[in-house]
Amino acid sequence: MAELVRVYRESLPKIRLVGKRYTNQDRDQYGGFGHKWGEWFQNGYFIPLDQLTQLPDEMNGYIGCMRMEPEFEYWIGVFTTDETQVPEGYDYVDIPAGDIAVCLLKGREDTGELYGMDVHTLCERAVEEQGWEIDYGGWFFERYNCPRFTDPDEEGRVILDYCFYLR
Repeated sequence: MAELVRVYRESLPKIRLVGKRYTNQDRDQYGGFGHKWGEWFQNGYFIPLDQLTQLPDEMNGYIGCMRMEPEFEYWIGVFTTDETQVPEGYDYVDIPAGDIAVCLLKGREDTGELYGMDVHTLCERAVEEQGWEIDYGGWFFERYNCPRFTDPDEEGRVILDYCFYLR
């Protein structure tokens, strides 16, 4: 199981999520979107997005962004400034400014321990213990920040940012 190493609050400006939108029909046989991430890396989908106007370093990284309403949607992409021009072949959604809860999770990416409902529930409880209220109609996301996620420690563990928008 992933280890929760820190929980903190962060304010995001109005942002634009640029990427591709998926729904429940795009899940693999195990119920996830890992195969879509594989397509992104195999087909170089991040290359044009790496050139876009980025947010400050702490807020950057590849994003797996989700929300439940009006139907479940899962986006793979990046956060950019709200006036960024979207490259051809990509979609976008503008997300209003707001506070987020950030849970830093340490674990091995290759075992799957950083993903799934157990991690989601662990982070929900940690946020509630801080006295913060999650906006369950809003966005939540995994932020794969460089170098926290890209440079494993001596035990092969990385840090994943798991974030919820707050009320």
